[in-house]
Amino acid sequence: MEPEKLVIFLADFDHQTERIRKVYALLEENLYLLSGEQISRQVVESTGYWLHNLYCAFEDLFKIVASFWENNVAADGAWHRKLLDRMTVHIEGIRPALLSEESFCHLNEIRGFRHVFRHAYSHGLDDERVAFLLRRVLRQKNIVFDDIACFRKKISDV
Repeated sequence: MEPEKLVIFLADFDHQTERIRKVYALLEENLYLLSGEQISRQVVESTGYWLHNLYCAFEDLFKIVASFWENNVAADGAWHRKLLDRMTVHIEGIRPALLSEESFCHLNEIRGFRHVFRHAYSHGLDDERVAFLLRRVLRQKNIVFDDIACFRKKISDV
């Protein structure tokens, strides 16, 4: 592999990881707003929007990895799930797995919410479900960031 291409990949990878961190920071702000006595519809919808965007940001990271290492991102109807699945796979001689099974489960839950969010226009979001998911997402973020750091270290050591 050409060192210049790896440097470009790592720059893109780091840039997208920083975007993910910024979305987490916005979600942390919403946690405070969701812990009050009266929760406004706007706060619930904003939180749903940022949870949706969090998964989209992770998916963009996965596309960066898949496009660079495997040179392929499927475009069929199940590609969202397949791309997430692929990030748990160690591809011998090509790349290590990006995600542990624990991170996969965590991100798969957010992926499911993303689908609900996109189709919630007819019935809205459930306040309690959004608050529950937000707390869980924020509790588990370090698990995912640990996996990202481990992957990056392995790639950098190549």
